[in-house]
Amino acid sequence: MSMSGRNDWWRGAVVYQIYPRSFNDSNADGIGDIKGITAKMDYIASLGVDAVWLSPFFTSPMVDFGYDVSDYKNVDPMFGTLDDFDEMLREMHKRGLKLIIDVVLSHTSDKHPWFVESRKSRDNDKSDWYVWADPKDDGTPPNNWMSVFGGSSWQYDTKRGQYYYHQFLKEQPDLNVRNMAVQDALLDVCRFWLERGVDGFRLDALNHCIHDAQLRDNPPLEGFDRKQSSGRQTHPYYWQRHLYDKTQPEMIPFIKRLRKLTDEYEGRFMVAEIGDDFQIKTSVDYTDGPDKLHTAYNFALLGPGVYNTKSLRGAVEEYLAAGEKSWPSWAFANHDVVRVASRWAVDGKPDAEQSKLLSALVTTLRGTSFIYQGEELGLTEADIPFELLQDPFGIFLWPEDKGRDGCRTPFPWDGQKANAGFSDAATTWLPVPIEHLAKAAAQQEADGHSPLHFVRGFLKWRKAHAALVTGDIKFFDTPDGTLGFVRSHDSGDVLCCFNLGNAPASIDLPMDSTPMDGHGMHASLDGRKLSLPAFGGYFGRV
Repeated sequence: MSMSGRNDWWRGAVVYQIYPRSFNDSNADGIGDIKGITAKMDYIASLGVDAVWLSPFFTSPMVDFGYDVSDYKNVDPMFGTLDDFDEMLREMHKRGLKLIIDVVLSHTSDKHPWFVESRKSRDNDKSDWYVWADPKDDGTPPNNWMSVFGGSSWQYDTKRGQYYYHQFLKEQPDLNVRNMAVQDALLDVCRFWLERGVDGFRLDALNHCIHDAQLRDNPPLEGFDRKQSSGRQTHPYYWQRHLYDKTQPEMIPFIKRLRKLTDEYEGRFMVAEIGDDFQIKTSVDYTDGPDKLHTAYNFALLGPGVYNTKSLRGAVEEYLAAGEKSWPSWAFANHDVVRVASRWAVDGKPDAEQSKLLSALVTTLRGTSFIYQGEELGLTEADIPFELLQDPFGIFLWPEDKGRDGCRTPFPWDGQKANAGFSDAATTWLPVPIEHLAKAAAQQEADGHSPLHFVRGFLKWRKAHAALVTGDIKFFDTPDGTLGFVRSHDSGDVLCCFNLGNAPASIDLPMDSTPMDGHGMHASLDGRKLSLPAFGGYFGRV
C-alpha cells in the first residue's frame, strides 16, 4: 500500500511547511495567498514530500501574522476565500498530498468575539473563557510570568479592573483551556476543518494551553548568568524556569479529547509544537500512547549550537530512551528560527553541498521529517534593515536579535523576474534578498547538480527503502564531525554515515556493507574504511 493510502501514513512522512504570506502571490498585492499555493501545486508535488503543513490562514488582524486568530472558521481575505481553500485541498489530494493546517489553541486575537465578550464584564457567558486575575494589593500583576514577546505577560484591562494573561503579544490573550466550554469550542473548530477534509493539525505552542491554577511565580533559571547572555537570551523570559506558566499536567486529558476527535476520521494526524524547558520529555509525555497525539516536534535541533556529533546524536538518543512508545518528529528549520543554511554554516560560509547533506540527514533520522519552504533551495537568512522589519518580536529585540523576518522573505521562483517571480506588485511585504536570486527555483531547475534536484532525487530514492522510512535506529561511534547509524527493518538494514564538516573525513565502519546507488551523495569504501568528501554521505546495505 502506498504511503498516502496508509492510515499511519505519517510515520516516516516528509512534511513541507508553507508560510502562505511568502510562498506565491496570485493577485499582485505583495502578499502570498491560497490561489498562489494552488498555482504551484505541481512544484510542491515534484519534491516528493508526503504532506504540506500550512501556517495560519484564518481571519486575523495580523499583528502576529495569523497566529492571532479572530475567526477560526474562515479564511482571511488577504489569503482568499473558503472556496479557494477547498480548491487547494482538492488539488493536493489529487496529487496524493496530505494537508496539515496550523491551529492555535492556546490563545486568540483580542479582536475575537469570544474575547470581546469576555472583557465586557466578570459575569457574562464568556467571562471565564480567558485567564483573568485581580491585581496584587499594590496594583502590580498577579505574578512574575513574562511574555515570550517582551515584558510582563499580564495586561491590565480597565473595563474589568483585572489583568488578562498573554504569553505572547498583548493582542493575543490566552484562552482558559481549563474551562470545559472552551475545550468544547476548540474541538468544534477542529471538527469544522476535519469535516472540510483536512488530514490533520499542527498544534501551535500546545504546551502553552494550560497555566497553573494557583498562579505561582516561576523560579529563576538555575545557573543562568544574564551578564553572559546574548541574542534572545538577553530577554528576561529566558531568565526563568517555566514551571507554572505552561506544561501543566491537566493538558493530558485535553490531548486525549483531541485524539478521540481525530480518531473519528480515518487517517488523520496531529503533531504538536513543543517549546519547553524539558522539551523532549514533554514531547514524549504528549505522544506516548494511542490515546495521545501522533507525534510532536520540539526545538532540540532548531538552535545555533547543536550542529555537532554529540548534540545531534544526543537529542535523538534522548528521545529514544524516553519515548519507547512515542514516534518522534524532527526539523532543522521553520518560520521561527534563522534559516539552517546560515545558522549551521561551517566557518560562517553557507554551502550548497551542506544544504543537500542537511536535507538527507533530517529525512533519514527515525521519525517524521519537516522541511521549511526554501530549504530545498538552500536559502540563506536574509538581513532585513530595521526600517523594513515586520516582526514585532524582532522590533522588540533589535539590535541583539533581528527576530523572524529573515527566514520569512518571499520565495524566489525565478531570479530573472521582478520580485523573483513571487509577485507582480511594486513592493512585497518583505523584500526579496538579492542573494536569493541565483538560488531561485527556475535557476536550480536548470542546474542538474542543484540542491533542488538533489532533494527531489533523494526523497524519491528514500521512499523505496522501508528502513529509511519506518525502521528503527541505532547509532555507532564515529569521529567528531561525523555521524553514523543503522536504520533496521525486516526488509533489510541500511547503514547511514554523514560528514558534517567542510573537509574530507574517514570512518572505520563497525560492520561490512554494500554501497547503495541512486541517492546522490558521494563517498568511497575500501573494505570497512569509508572516505567521505566535505558534506558527503554514505548509504550501505548491511
